[in-house]
Amino acid sequence: MTTSPASGHRFQTLFPLALAAILLLGASRLKIESSCSKTSCKHVLQRVFSFSAMHKTKIRNDNGGDDEHIYHDALRNGSCNVFEGAWVLDESNSRPLYTEESCPYLTTQVTCLSNGRPDSLYQKWRWKPHACQLPRFDALKLLESLRNKRLMFIGDSLQRTQWESMVCLVESAIPDSKKSMTKIPPRRIFMAEEYNASIEFYWAPFLVESNADHATKHHVQKRQVKLDSISKHSKNWEGVDVLVFESYVWWMNKPLINATIRSLEMKEYNVTTAYRLALQTLGKWLDSTMNPLTQKAFFMSLSPTHIWSWEWNAGSNSNCFNETTPIQAPYWGIGSSHQIMNAVRDTMQDLKVNVTLLNITQLSEYRKDGHTSVYTERQGKLLTFEQRSQPEIYADCVHWCLPGVPDTWNEILYMYLLYGPSRH
Repeated sequence: MTTSPASGHRFQTLFPLALAAILLLGASRLKIESSCSKTSCKHVLQRVFSFSAMHKTKIRNDNGGDDEHIYHDALRNGSCNVFEGAWVLDESNSRPLYTEESCPYLTTQVTCLSNGRPDSLYQKWRWKPHACQLPRFDALKLLESLRNKRLMFIGDSLQRTQWESMVCLVESAIPDSKKSMTKIPPRRIFMAEEYNASIEFYWAPFLVESNADHATKHHVQKRQVKLDSISKHSKNWEGVDVLVFESYVWWMNKPLINATIRSLEMKEYNVTTAYRLALQTLGKWLDSTMNPLTQKAFFMSLSPTHIWSWEWNAGSNSNCFNETTPIQAPYWGIGSSHQIMNAVRDTMQDLKVNVTLLNITQLSEYRKDGHTSVYTERQGKLLTFEQRSQPEIYADCVHWCLPGVPDTWNEILYMYLLYGPSRH
């Protein structure tokens, strides 16, 4: 099995003031891990998450209809690799798939237009796979597939954004009297009552237990993780029909992380080693608890950041602030860890049960324009005019605006939920 060469990577730790600001949002990444060129990184990525090879056969459904057998067959025989493609401006005026005004469940953190962002082009880009088309998102079809079921997103604030996106994608199809939102920390539960279906979020930034498990009062810099303890979380996941896991940025504060195993003394672990041990704990729970006949599990690959503009614009010294279009050339950000992606791939492939890996990393790498930047909040308050005038300090290039990039993650998840094989 091919892995990225160890000699081509190194740990570096940077502490610029801008990243310190993002830490307050609970989702910064200060570790940079890579020294490969952008082109070679792309090839490494293709080896690391080689879900399916590209085929010359083109699977098309340009009329907007959902020819179900086409999608079923395309995913099963590998002729549709939805993770390789390009962002194109939508010409059918179908995007965004919802608006900030139409969805009452969006949090202030992600409503960039309402928060003062002057442009809206970031909402108009559509992901177009090279070999096929993504099916049209049909909220009623998804809700019917979730009848009497629970769909749960598990992870950190980035996973919460994906959950918000999914709620907004379906809620307009449900009468106001037939839907509800409930907060039971660390869970948030959206109910579609007519379908007896729930779309839930569960806060667990490391997936295993940690001192950051309180949904609002979590430590940011003094992170401590119990690498072999998961029962406090997993008891809330038992019996859930569809589980969607994600965990990355909370691990990447420093090259070392404080952790315990078997309740022994706290010590520092290499982040990649600790991440693998945590995934093994998750894997053991999945193998021992998940019923492959009635449950599905997915793992989202890492969400990239765009903290240093010199990565895509040589000679510049900024970040994602004022970026309005995607990156067009082959690109792989040096903050996205191949070692972490290897760990996810290796662990999930070793499981007895089926877990579908959804590689949203590369397609999201291009979207330097999609972040909340200075059009967001910090500690529950919108950035002030003075703070917005200092994007080098306050721009959040970790989280995403909604509507935006996470909607595409959910379009891909939708395709796999309705048409995908049990394992890909």
